[in-house]
Amino acid sequence: MIATIFFYIFAVLLLGSAATVVSARNPVHSVLFLILAFFNAAALLLIAGAEFLAMVLVVVYVGAVALFFLFVVMMLDVNFAELRSGFQRYLPLGATIGAILFVELVVIYGGWRVAPLAASLRLSVAPPISNTQALGNVLYTDYILLFQTAGLVLLVAMIGAIVLTLRDRRTSRHQNIGMQNARSVVETLELVEVSIGAGVKELGIYRPKPPMPVPEPAHAEAGHYAHEASHAPEAR
Repeated sequence: MIATIFFYIFAVLLLGSAATVVSARNPVHSVLFLILAFFNAAALLLIAGAEFLAMVLVVVYVGAVALFFLFVVMMLDVNFAELRSGFQRYLPLGATIGAILFVELVVIYGGWRVAPLAASLRLSVAPPISNTQALGNVLYTDYILLFQTAGLVLLVAMIGAIVLTLRDRRTSRHQNIGMQNARSVVETLELVEVSIGAGVKELGIYRPKPPMPVPEPAHAEAGHYAHEASHAPEAR
């Protein structure tokens, strides 16, 4: 009973936050409501017993994707008036796509049937392994090829993003490894014969100048001269 109540609470919050993501005028508010929708979806997954999917949803989408969207929206100087100027022009196209998706959802829901043994499976004894371990066994045994293919696709996408955003500047310095390896010892090393007791000036190294002596005050010099005059021998 308590799980059912929390299910409906999180479901209503999820639908409300998802609708606000689309209807909010400020993109920052849309991203914040998107994060709220992710948290509610993770709570629904926890109620359904899929703790691994809930953790992945929070860590990956909330901790990386949604916050990245938020930083990008806040850092970019977006002209909201210009952004909303073409809303009415693209409204028929957006409404058509939304209607098609809604019809697909209705068709899928109409063809969905509850398995006759679903109620008995809910009351059955829990398996000896956890949900995360069972998902890992299936993912890394039966679908290992598809998993590696998905990783390869993401790697290609990452390399493509780096190549597209790379800008070759004329002021940047490039390292030519072949030229560095082709250098001889004469070009890179200079031997200098230093005689015994040679100073740094002979080697071409100059020491900094010593600090200038601080002049004594005038009254100290007058007292010094008076003291010497008092001890000087008298002329006869």
